[in-house]
Amino acid sequence: MAGGTLGPAGVAKERAQQYQGKVTSYVVIACLVAAVGGSIFGYDIGISGGVTSMDSFLLKFFPSIYYSQNHAQQSNYCKYNSQVLSAFTSSLYLAGLVSSLVASPVTRKYGRRLSIICGGISFLVGAALNASAMNLAMLILGRIMLGFGIGFGNQAVPLYLSEMPPAHLRGGLNMMFQVATTSGIFTANMINFGTQNIKSWGWRLSLGLAALPALLMTVGGILLPETPNSLIEQGFRDKGRKVLEEIRGTHNVDAEFEDMVEASELANSIKHPFRNILERKNRPQLVMAVLMPTFQILTGINSILFYAPVLFQSMGFGGNASLYSSVLTGAVLCLSTFISIATVDRLGRRPLLISGGIQMIVCQVIVAIILALKFNNNQTLSKGFSILVVLVICLFVTAFGWSWGPLGWTVPSEIFPLEIRSAGQSITVAVNLFFTFVIAQAFLALLCSFKFGIFLFFAGWITIMTIFVYFLLPETKGIPIEEMIFVWRKHWFWKRFLPAEVEEESTGKNKKIELGNQQV
Repeated sequence: MAGGTLGPAGVAKERAQQYQGKVTSYVVIACLVAAVGGSIFGYDIGISGGVTSMDSFLLKFFPSIYYSQNHAQQSNYCKYNSQVLSAFTSSLYLAGLVSSLVASPVTRKYGRRLSIICGGISFLVGAALNASAMNLAMLILGRIMLGFGIGFGNQAVPLYLSEMPPAHLRGGLNMMFQVATTSGIFTANMINFGTQNIKSWGWRLSLGLAALPALLMTVGGILLPETPNSLIEQGFRDKGRKVLEEIRGTHNVDAEFEDMVEASELANSIKHPFRNILERKNRPQLVMAVLMPTFQILTGINSILFYAPVLFQSMGFGGNASLYSSVLTGAVLCLSTFISIATVDRLGRRPLLISGGIQMIVCQVIVAIILALKFNNNQTLSKGFSILVVLVICLFVTAFGWSWGPLGWTVPSEIFPLEIRSAGQSITVAVNLFFTFVIAQAFLALLCSFKFGIFLFFAGWITIMTIFVYFLLPETKGIPIEEMIFVWRKHWFWKRFLPAEVEEESTGKNKKIELGNQQV
């Protein structure tokens, strides 16, 4: 193995320029199949709001909401305000939070594929329970099983997609997860639009069809190869090198293989990755693992996607019009993700996040102004303003689709050294699902209390996160995962958290770093 001593990231020196290989059909197919795991997340996001606006579903499980919607005189913003109804949506994400932490040791010790398979099976069970639910307890149990599936899938799939592609195209291929997510949302919206006409059991069909992407995810997990990083970490170096040669299309993979081996040696020396991730030297990555998913949810996107039909009905749209609008926003979100895929490895992560943030702020403020001036209690928006609201929300969704949507997953998945990568991804997923749970549970109550101010609330958070990216997020475009530590060394703020010996080495003093006296 090439010389030196193991550094904090498990890599002795920068040698990305020595990496060889190309994008092979092998890696593209593997990434496409793995990304299907994102569709189960997207399908649930899209299906929940449509189902909760169906009369037959409300009559069976939430009759008080049905009465309030159709008979009681309430504020337009408060028709769907129910913590029990919110719990139907949010229970999934609380279960996903717990399962993502369980998935971390599974992903690290037994590989990414096993977590993908576990996620698919759990989601299959949840879909079956939801479709056949006869009471609220069975319905919630099904949601919990769906949550376990999402926790495992969201933990493993982004890691898989960040480790398979070559560094210069990692961003674009990694975003296949977001493409699958947005495709799942759009598909769910289309299914809801069709099943709403099946009066008595349309909601069962909507919930049950979640089994299809779950089945694809399970079969894909069985057929996929394991990532070279994971194989090497598990001790299968020869097999790991063979897979690396196959996905790079060349036998000349010495430099990249050496980086992986060095990183895996350090990874295997870490017995408690969750404890290690709290060390000062890993502070930059930990902050990103917490704040990136937090900011992604605080854009307000999930409020729109979860409750799009409910939200539009609250604004005075009719039942069909609200579903038309939610289908439109789902389609826009799906298509806008391809903008990010085409530009992320050329323009970089920071420009997309900053420009997307600015566009989202403007859109949220415009919607708030329209609702404040033209939408009061027991009033409906005029046709012209209704069209304008949908248009502005579509522009908001477009901005999210090519910025915080995919990059909220891509950036955290690529910044961690191997020894804490599964733990870091678990934290990312857990934080994402925690805030998804909070927003899902609280949104209808916030809408009732804040009214149009809910959009200003989210606009304020987007302003904060855009400033954060400008000052504190370094550019990770084209940087190999095993050499990501050098990004933090060169950043004006984060370099102060690195150990002293790392700073000395980076200034040419070449002080040897030892890992328990283990020399490479």
